[in-house]
Amino acid sequence: MKKIPVKNHHVKRFSAPAAARSEKPAGPRRIVLFNKPFDVLPQFTDEAGRATLKDFIPLSGVYAAGRLDRDSEGLMVLTNDGKLQAQLTQPGKRTGKIYYVQVEGEPDEAALAALRHGVTLKDGPTLPAGVERVTEPAWLWPRNPPIRERKAIPTAWLKVTLYEGRNRQVRRMTAHIGFPTLRLIRYAMGSATLGTLAPGEWREVPHL
Repeated sequence: MKKIPVKNHHVKRFSAPAAARSEKPAGPRRIVLFNKPFDVLPQFTDEAGRATLKDFIPLSGVYAAGRLDRDSEGLMVLTNDGKLQAQLTQPGKRTGKIYYVQVEGEPDEAALAALRHGVTLKDGPTLPAGVERVTEPAWLWPRNPPIRERKAIPTAWLKVTLYEGRNRQVRRMTAHIGFPTLRLIRYAMGSATLGTLAPGEWREVPHL
């Protein structure tokens, strides 16, 4: 995929001190919103040479608030503010995260109700989630490469709002009710949204 060039920013090599996760930022608070493309790791380094955040975000001293799997797309928030990072990611904060999810098959109301009330996964029951059937978002970009669809099986789009953040949680939840996730895009974390960011683009914001 062609990388979108970054403009009007000073380029620095990334270096995220471990202490930054628990302390107030040493300098001005920085908040970066990034639209992570498919097949990009949600970290700044990778010994295997795969695409990472450093291929798109040439800033130092910011780190990701939570993860977004390599095979998922959409919003990541990066910051040097440990308090904000905790607000966005700690389960006790119950910060809502909105995902648009394409699943294989067409879930009925009973299946959606199960997700709304919570399902029991291997690591325990999930919190109740907001789940509704929606049409494919008009703002959605084509994925590169496209998903593998089977002509004989229809697909459906769901809007899912979670208030926790377990590993691959959305995918495990839809698989639990029998509708595997084909594509997953995170649209919002709390008040932060993708807005008009294209895949690979980022911008700094003054606050959330």
